[in-house]
Amino acid sequence: MNFLLQRTFIVLLAPFILCVLPTSAVSQHRVAKLSTPDDLKAEFASVPCDDKDRLNAAKALFEKAGAPATSLSVEKYKNVENLVITKAGTSREKIVIGAHYDKVADGCGAIDNWTGIVTLAHLYASVKDTAFEKTLIFVAFGKEEKGLIGSRAMAESLSKEEVGEYCAMINMDSFGLSGPQVLDNASSKKLRDLVEEMAKETKIPFGHASVAADSDSSSFLKKNIPAVTIHGLNNDWPKILHGRQDQAGRINAVSVYLGYRLTLAVMSRLDSTVCNAYR
Repeated sequence: MNFLLQRTFIVLLAPFILCVLPTSAVSQHRVAKLSTPDDLKAEFASVPCDDKDRLNAAKALFEKAGAPATSLSVEKYKNVENLVITKAGTSREKIVIGAHYDKVADGCGAIDNWTGIVTLAHLYASVKDTAFEKTLIFVAFGKEEKGLIGSRAMAESLSKEEVGEYCAMINMDSFGLSGPQVLDNASSKKLRDLVEEMAKETKIPFGHASVAADSDSSSFLKKNIPAVTIHGLNNDWPKILHGRQDQAGRINAVSVYLGYRLTLAVMSRLDSTVCNAYR
């Protein structure tokens, strides 16, 4: 997460309650396989702590998830590389699901934001064999920590005509410490409301939490594309993120799982709704 201030105070509007959902609490689409908390936990046994290794490690996660070479590409802009995995739908309309793969110099960047990358890959694995109307674009953004460079490059490359085909952008940034929450200050109102609605339907603990931070959803908001950031931070985040404490051992896998399940439900609802519903 790209923090604008070194310290700030986060207010959680929902208690930190972690539970494992019944399999009936699932999105409207049928998925080939739902990941479990143990599946997600296993991914954190090896977190790339060197920033130069993160792009290839993210690519390996998607290859493990079953992404064919024809759907996977590294999009290079002036000074940044984004990993893009496309799952074609039956229409030209698009949903972007993203997370940044880069990290700051200190710590392993396990929470911020390898949790988002792992979730992104597991979301792809869950829907890769499921029919969607809208095209799903999974993106692992580069250089978020240096000023949202990867997401801004992608968003700014879109023409006015192309922007109209982008129905929504869901960004995942820093799960692992608490139940899922919307970063209100980097999210559009209608999508904030949708995420809250889906959390109630799936009985997932949920809250709103604005922090003095920015995230990759902001790049899409500036292009008038509805966008939302979902995170899983608690009041201890200033002591952990962007420092030596950001290690895999601090990740609660059930927190990551709840973020995964909530995002999956939001993706499903977006796919079954007209493209302009959340503009």
